[in-house]
Amino acid sequence: MSANHPEELRRIYGARFEKNLVYRKRVWGILAPEFFQKYVSPSATVLDLGCGYGEFINTIRCGRKLAMDLNPDAPRFLAEDVHFLQQDCSTRWPCDDSSLDIIFSSNFFEHLPGKNALKQTLEECFRCLKPGGKLIAMGPNIRFLSDKYWDFWDHHLALSDRSLAEGLENCGFSILENHDRFLPYTMVDSREYPLAAISLYLKVRPAWKIFGRQFLIVAAKK
Repeated sequence: MSANHPEELRRIYGARFEKNLVYRKRVWGILAPEFFQKYVSPSATVLDLGCGYGEFINTIRCGRKLAMDLNPDAPRFLAEDVHFLQQDCSTRWPCDDSSLDIIFSSNFFEHLPGKNALKQTLEECFRCLKPGGKLIAMGPNIRFLSDKYWDFWDHHLALSDRSLAEGLENCGFSILENHDRFLPYTMVDSREYPLAAISLYLKVRPAWKIFGRQFLIVAAKK
């Protein structure tokens, strides 16, 4: 579910992201193999929830790739091996029970219209993940962004690492990792840092506590 109509999402994201799409792809060319790949086996079935322009799912190595988004423009940017689902995430997904190994979501949950929609989405995540399957969620942390969190028209739901972790546990997940500060806030209208600096940042964890404004939570289906 989104509080914005699909055609509105097309306009919003086209104006916001397409101008620096090449740089975003390069950044995810670092993030996916150097950090997130450790959570994903080569044979895993992976769903990118709120996939945007597919920077993660296009780059990660796995057995089967699925991507879900309401933006009708998304398939234009997805690789040929990605199966696209234009789907309201808070309604039942066209996925079998216990069929997914990994669900990844980056900067998406804050776009949902409320916590009930998020709860329904997390319940679908739980249903579709295999036992022991993981949900990896990254997003802006309201605890460190009270001045900037609402600068985007399509941000509707305020979340912190603590509130999302509690919601996940309420839906039956166990929390494996909870980093309240992970990446800096946004790549929108910001400096394009050298890729080598991004690679170094991932390795120097004390830097996360200084510059990180997004949480990273890894949760498992019990």
